[in-house]
Amino acid sequence: MTTETRQRHGRLRRFNERFLVEERVVPASARRGLQLASLGLVALGLVGFVVVFDSVVEADDLSRIDAPVEAWLQTARSDWLTVVMSVIAVVFGPVVMPIIIVVTTVGWGVLAKHAWRPLLLAGGMLLGVIIVQVMAPLIDRERPPAQDMLMDVDTTASFPSGHVMGVADFLLITTYLVFSRHRSARIAALAYSAAAAVVALTAACRIYLGYHWATDALGSIFLSLVVLGIVIAVDTWRTVRVGSPAEVAASERDAERPGNEGLG
Repeated sequence: MTTETRQRHGRLRRFNERFLVEERVVPASARRGLQLASLGLVALGLVGFVVVFDSVVEADDLSRIDAPVEAWLQTARSDWLTVVMSVIAVVFGPVVMPIIIVVTTVGWGVLAKHAWRPLLLAGGMLLGVIIVQVMAPLIDRERPPAQDMLMDVDTTASFPSGHVMGVADFLLITTYLVFSRHRSARIAALAYSAAAAVVALTAACRIYLGYHWATDALGSIFLSLVVLGIVIAVDTWRTVRVGSPAEVAASERDAERPGNEGLG
């Protein structure tokens, strides 16, 4: 191996160690908990999606809630609420949402000087987009009637909802990647609750505006749980190392030092 080759390999190794390698030293029980959580989310998401999908295909069971939910939300329509819902639809729509994702991932990587979690967020989002783009045309479910749509008419396939899945993927993955490194279970629970509330609001928005059925949103949320489970599994495999009590304590002290908090 030439000197130039060794130098190149050395630069690549330093780049990898500085920007891509992230290690968390945890007790064996914590690692098992993360593995079980990832498996549980994937299983719950798959089973839930299959149940919803079957009801959509057969037009029975859960799909019977679609018309009543749409009618109930439409009876609540008012000028001010329509404006609010329209703003939400634009912010979490196909134009603004990608900008939010790019700014978040790039800004996170630059500020934290670390690329692992931003890359994992981007990868999870890309996986969600691929799932929707592949499944929606194959299932080809019709949207609610065009006369019920309050903005532009959309004739693309309705199931699953790309809007709802995009927001759910972004918020759930980001919440995990940030608060899985946070020691306060209460703060993490509040963060997940806030993310779930925004996802529910987005789902209600899509139904209110006349673009989706309730089961479209529900199926998308179950798929997002699958994506979240995959992200947790990859992150655990890549970053988590089981250590002794002394190593765990040292790792926690290092994480609490100034400059190591938050998104870093």
